[in-house]
Amino acid sequence: MAVLAENRASGDLEVLLHAPEDLTRARLVRLGEGINKVVYASDHWVVKRQRRPSEIIALVLVWKFLKKLDRILPGGIAARMMERPSRRIRMLKVVFQAIVLPIPRAAWLATHVGALWKWHSSREVHGQVLADAYLAGTPLVPNRVLFPPTRVKVHGWPGWLVVSEAVERVEGTLQDKINELARARRFDEIEGWLERFLDFRHAGWRRGVLSLDPHLKNYGVVGDRVVLLDAGGLTNNWREIEERLVADDEFASAHVRMGLEWTLRDRPDIAQRFDDRWKASVTPDAIRKIWKQSER
Repeated sequence: MAVLAENRASGDLEVLLHAPEDLTRARLVRLGEGINKVVYASDHWVVKRQRRPSEIIALVLVWKFLKKLDRILPGGIAARMMERPSRRIRMLKVVFQAIVLPIPRAAWLATHVGALWKWHSSREVHGQVLADAYLAGTPLVPNRVLFPPTRVKVHGWPGWLVVSEAVERVEGTLQDKINELARARRFDEIEGWLERFLDFRHAGWRRGVLSLDPHLKNYGVVGDRVVLLDAGGLTNNWREIEERLVADDEFASAHVRMGLEWTLRDRPDIAQRFDDRWKASVTPDAIRKIWKQSER
């Protein structure tokens, strides 16, 4: 078993002498993926592989292609493909990567695709810095541990990775939890989880950060608590927050933006109560009032 070495100044992250045992016991399963990373998991821990630049550019091209396709295909087929990465998405990535590789990276960086890549990468790095500074060691994020570089085996390409940190594995995303409860027609419990989600966001505001990307797939479930999985949307810039709140007023209702339109189609009363509380609490004045209680 890994032994705790010390707590360093980098937040409240645990530093171990050895990697957790179940990371090296067997091959890690592929758990999910994003634009910049692929995530693998053991029973209790999660590690990630950073994508190569050609992969990231290819995925940005896939995203742009599917956005255009969504305007043509009926029934939101392309939108659903983007919502949950699948084998078809990976096949499209391979096709587009074959187009990307012969073209110099500098040429891609001069295009809109390159601008999207740089923006997304900078947001992810900045968000993780904020998460480490403001949220590490709190119940708002999964536990994270550091250890000496360790080789682990993974299913699929590339077959192995060298990693030096791991994050506590959650039971699933908040979106998956709510969809599971909806299939079981346990709508009262759904409303309870939505209340926890809003309370979670208020707790983040008290610590001086807010996520600009509140989709439920970016949050996880550990026991009876909600935790942040994707820190890419975090900001502590008040001007940026105000600009986003003004822009959000122009779009669909809150439950639609959270990805709950189909989940709550049979319970418009729950959707309306959630929208009402969101509209009342997610305003510059309401956030500023909680923000003044920030510990930092």
